[in-house]
Amino acid sequence: MSPYVDDIKVGESRESVLVDDLKRTRIVQYAGASGDFNPLHTDHVFATEVAGYPGVFAHGMMTMGMTGRVLTDWVGIEPLLSYGVRFKAQVWPGDTLTATATVESIEDTPAGPVAQFSLRTVNQHGAEVVTGTATVRLES
Repeated sequence: MSPYVDDIKVGESRESVLVDDLKRTRIVQYAGASGDFNPLHTDHVFATEVAGYPGVFAHGMMTMGMTGRVLTDWVGIEPLLSYGVRFKAQVWPGDTLTATATVESIEDTPAGPVAQFSLRTVNQHGAEVVTGTATVRLES
């Protein structure tokens, strides 16, 4: 069931802590679940000595998936019409991520009302790691 148009207001926001102190184990679990075993995410020696990073870092798609939770916890999964993000910075083990979803506009379309959302995920230092947008179907 979609949220009702009267229950969503332009400018309204929701915030959610997605992960507190991200563990390397969780990153490796995501690699197993997704099938993405890129050594940048799973092999400390490769990430540091070959690629020159300070260590392994989280998959972008893992961060994208976690970011979507702030929206689906608010409006559900079924009414989600579109969701896209831009990766802004790496997410490292130890990071705490907080996401915010904000209603930017509500529009009437031939298929019914839709809400446009902006999304933003920051780490514990306030640095953006993901920004994005989503469109959600509303009930009249």
